[in-house]
Amino acid sequence: MITRRDVFSGLAAMPFAAEAFAAQEQPEKQPLLGSTVFQWEAMKPVKNDHGEVRSLCKSPTATVDQLEMHVTTLDPGQSPHPPHRHINEELIILREGQLETLSDGKWVKVSPGSVIFNASNSLHGLRNIGAIPAVYHVINWSPNKKLAAG
Repeated sequence: MITRRDVFSGLAAMPFAAEAFAAQEQPEKQPLLGSTVFQWEAMKPVKNDHGEVRSLCKSPTATVDQLEMHVTTLDPGQSPHPPHRHINEELIILREGQLETLSDGKWVKVSPGSVIFNASNSLHGLRNIGAIPAVYHVINWSPNKKLAAG
């Protein structure tokens, strides 16, 4: 037999039970990226069809849902992917080599030290037009990780 006391005890426990179930249903939150130094020697290159990539992070920070950084080495004559769009905003800093970037509908030649900004949802692309591998740093961020590029 269920007593009045059992009913009130059950009702009192419901918010805690609901919170526990909600925590189980949601994926574990990734910790915020704090101040960090990424040492070149510690960045492990991973080969791909067009060169190699060194991934640094893909993490939330105090101000954005997702910060993604990597360094790409793009072989001569290669492109990392066809021109595309994504919600993320992106900076590309060319360290070595010669690139062309699709920016505002035009292909623009880029030399070492140059910085490319790709605005949200703008059509953009890269290709190595030089005789040596091009090395560039990519920093891209999104205020909403649900909409960020995968």
